[in-house]
Amino acid sequence: MGRVQTNLTAIRKARGIGAAELANKVGVTRQTIYAIEAGTYLPNTEVTLRLARQLEVSVEELFSLPGEQQEESAKVTAEYLGQGSPGDGQPVRVCRVGNKLVSVPADARPYHLPEADAVVTGPYSRSRKTRLSLFSEDETMRNKIVLAGCDPATSLLARMVERLSGVEIVHAPASSQLALEWLKDGKVHIAGSHLQDPESAEFNLPFIRRQFANKDMALVTFARWEEGLVVASGNPKDIRKVDDLHRRNVTLVNREPGSGSRALLDSLIRSAGLPGKSFRGYDRVAYGHLAAAHAVLVGEADCCIATRSAAQTFGLDFVPLRSEQYDFVLHRETLRLASVEALFDALQRATLRRKLETLAGYDTSQTGVIRA
Repeated sequence: MGRVQTNLTAIRKARGIGAAELANKVGVTRQTIYAIEAGTYLPNTEVTLRLARQLEVSVEELFSLPGEQQEESAKVTAEYLGQGSPGDGQPVRVCRVGNKLVSVPADARPYHLPEADAVVTGPYSRSRKTRLSLFSEDETMRNKIVLAGCDPATSLLARMVERLSGVEIVHAPASSQLALEWLKDGKVHIAGSHLQDPESAEFNLPFIRRQFANKDMALVTFARWEEGLVVASGNPKDIRKVDDLHRRNVTLVNREPGSGSRALLDSLIRSAGLPGKSFRGYDRVAYGHLAAAHAVLVGEADCCIATRSAAQTFGLDFVPLRSEQYDFVLHRETLRLASVEALFDALQRATLRRKLETLAGYDTSQTGVIRA
């Protein structure tokens, strides 16, 4: 191939794809793949584009000229999927979604430094792009899926998928609506949603039909859960219904606009004929079910609306309000990616379902069912 260098071998192996499997998906022979990797054959444009598409990388990541690769891999620009603006030096996970490079804030917890692929090194632009310094050029090639949503139980799925297949699931915390917007913009592989249509009372599908009109989409059920009032252990303020949240001695912590939990609260408030702004803590926002429940645990609020699993995690009491369906939403063509196939294979595992039922209190009777 002369002066052209290739990273096909490293990328293919990082994806866990054999030469024969890749050849079959791209429409060439196994010997052609080996020849490209050995540097004795330069593929035409069509084959190059098929390779890039199948491996979810750019053409420049597959092929480069001498001296270019190291310089390009040190500093990159990526979409930032976070609730706020990133600070200089903030650790992030880096993933390839189609032709986009995205960064997700690393999950920092007490007593542990977060796993990260890069750190923020440049200014944050209005286009929500930021400059990153990669720890290794391999970080953008590793087999990852970006899953946006608010269900903390997806961590159980993520660990099982990685253990079984080596595929990493990078969770991008987001409300249901924000997750769907990121999916529409091509920034994530999968969006999680539990939005209920007020007219039909159906979950998620009406929103997908409106937001992704003329797109071939798939909805795959993760689980059904209970959402309700999360209160301190023993329910010392005897909070049983939304009207009780209007008492002067009760403080609420709310969820962000676009979340299913906030939509539920607003619906209940309207049904009760009460002004939402008059609830103490209505304007205080917690990003995620666990964050909201933790505010109740440490006494910063008396109540929030979250899942039963969030209450169980912190040993809090729970007053159920309704059953909801949490679906994974994705473009149907994404179902054909080997990494995504590994994720949905894990959904069929009895071990995962037992964990979801026992640790999260979920109904898994429809888990893995494709609804559309």
